[in-house]
Amino acid sequence: MSRDLTKGPVMGSMLRFAVPMILGDLLQQCYNVADTLIVGRYLGKEALAAVGSSFTLMTFLTSILLGACMGSGAVFSIRFGQRDEDGLREAAHASFVLIAALALALNVAAFACLDPIRIFLRVPDEVWGMMRAYLAVVLCGIAATFLYNYFACFLRAVGDSVIPLIFLALSAVLNIALDLWFVLGLERGAAGAAEATVIAQYASGLGIAAYTLWRHPLLRPAKGRSRVAPARMREIAGASFLTCVQQSVMNLGILLVQGLVNSFGPTVMAAFAAAVKIDAFAYMPVQDFGNAFSTFIAQNYGARKEERIRAGLKVAVTTAVVFSVAVSVLVFVLARPLMGLFVDAGETQTIQEGVRYLRIEGAFYCGIGCLFLLYGLYRALGRPGMSVVLTAVSLGSRVILAHVLSAVPAIGVAGIWWSVPIGWFLADCVGLAHYLLRQRRSLHWDEADRHA
Repeated sequence: MSRDLTKGPVMGSMLRFAVPMILGDLLQQCYNVADTLIVGRYLGKEALAAVGSSFTLMTFLTSILLGACMGSGAVFSIRFGQRDEDGLREAAHASFVLIAALALALNVAAFACLDPIRIFLRVPDEVWGMMRAYLAVVLCGIAATFLYNYFACFLRAVGDSVIPLIFLALSAVLNIALDLWFVLGLERGAAGAAEATVIAQYASGLGIAAYTLWRHPLLRPAKGRSRVAPARMREIAGASFLTCVQQSVMNLGILLVQGLVNSFGPTVMAAFAAAVKIDAFAYMPVQDFGNAFSTFIAQNYGARKEERIRAGLKVAVTTAVVFSVAVSVLVFVLARPLMGLFVDAGETQTIQEGVRYLRIEGAFYCGIGCLFLLYGLYRALGRPGMSVVLTAVSLGSRVILAHVLSAVPAIGVAGIWWSVPIGWFLADCVGLAHYLLRQRRSLHWDEADRHA
C-alpha cells in the first residue's frame, strides 16, 4: 500500500516506513549469513575465504545496479510528491530501459573478466578454484538482482515498503532451505551455496515484478505511451548515473581493500569474510533508515514542505546516533561469540583476527550512521554529486590509509581495520560542513522545479 510521507507525525511516518525496509534487509543479511555460516562451519576456512571474496565482488557489481535504482527512486519520490502521474510513468519507463541495459552489460563484462579478477584481488591458489566455481554460478543472478531492486525502489518511492519485505522474506527462507539441501544434503560445495542464492534471487525478482505490474498499471507498456521522452531519459540518466557512481565507488574501494586483505593469506581472508558479515548485519538497520529518510525528504521536497524537511532532519540524526552507539556497544562486547558462529573453535587465529576487526571498526558505527543520512539527504534534494564527493572522501582515505598503515610492521593488518572509521569521520566532516555553510541553498527550489 502506498504511503504519503508528506503528512502525519514526522517520527511516526519515518519509522513506519523504515521498519519494513529494515526487516527486509535483516532477512537479506540472514541469507547472506546463511551462506557464510554453512560454508564456514562445514567446508573449512578456504571455502569461507572463497565465498567471502566472491561476496565482496558481487556487492560491488550489484551496488552499481542498486545505485542506479536508488537514483531513479529519488526521481520517482519527487514526482509522487508532486502528484505528477505522467511524469512518474515516463520516469519509470526510462529507468527500466537504462538499468536493464546496464545489468546486461555488467553480466557480460563479469563473465569475460573472471580470470583477470583473480589477479586484481590477489586470490591465493588454494582459494581460487572454489571461488571461480562459486562466481560462475552466482553471476547468473545479476538479472534477478536488477528486477528485485528496480521494482522494490519503485514501490518504496510511492510509500510502499511492506511488499518488498514480503518478497525478500520468501526469498530468504527459500535460500536458507536450499543452502542446507545443496551444501549438506547434495554435497555440492561452494557452488551449491551459489546455486541456492541464484534460485532464491529469481524467486524474489520475478515475484515482485509480477506483483508491481499488476498493482500499478502505469508501469505497463501502453499504446501511445511507451515512447520515452528524451528529456525524461536525460533526467533519469543524470540522477541514476551519479548515485550509481557513488555506490560503485564506495564498493570499489571495499574491493580494493579486499585485494589487500587477500595478500595476508587465507586466515586473514576468512576472518575478514566472517567479520564483514557481522559488520553488515550490525549497521544495516541504520543504512535502511537512511534510505527511508531519503524517501521522506524527497517526497516532501517535491511537495515543497521545507519545515517538515527540517523537522525530519532532527529526528533522523537523533535516531541514527542513538541506534549506532547501542549497536557499537553490543558488537564490542559480543565480538568473540559472534565470530564463533562462523568459524570453528579450533581456528583460533581466524577468530582472534575477526575479533580485532570488530572491536576496532565496530566501535565507531556512529560515523557510518551519519554518513548514510548525508547520502540520503543529498540524493533526495537532487544533489547526488555531493554523495559522490562524500564517498570519494570516505573510500579514498580508507584505501590510502589501509595500504600505508598496513605496510608499517608494528601495525600490520590492523591498519586496514583502523582505516575504515577514519574514512567515515572524514566524510562526515565534509558533508556536515557543506550543509551548514550552504544551508539556505540546500532547500532551494529553482524556477524550473517550481513550475514542474
